[in-house]
Amino acid sequence: MPGPGDRERGPEDERLSGLAEGYRKAAPYLGASTSLVVAVGAFTGLGIWLDRWLGNRVPWFTMLGAIIGMTGGFISFFKTVLGTRKKRP
Repeated sequence: MPGPGDRERGPEDERLSGLAEGYRKAAPYLGASTSLVVAVGAFTGLGIWLDRWLGNRVPWFTMLGAIIGMTGGFISFFKTVLGTRKKRP
């Protein structure tokens, strides 16, 4: 039989449930992966918009935006992931 949920626990019991503890440990990695996807999507979308606005036949700004988004997203991702590892005891 499962124990009380996090909301039913009293102030004397400060431990989190197993699921809440798992989410707490995974939060930095979820945030890092989300920022990677957003960076790639935003810069690629900006490149698509620029190519359409300028009437380019070859999607140079789309490719440039995707490359910039991937580079910045991966740098942010690895800073977050490697920084999280260093902080742990």
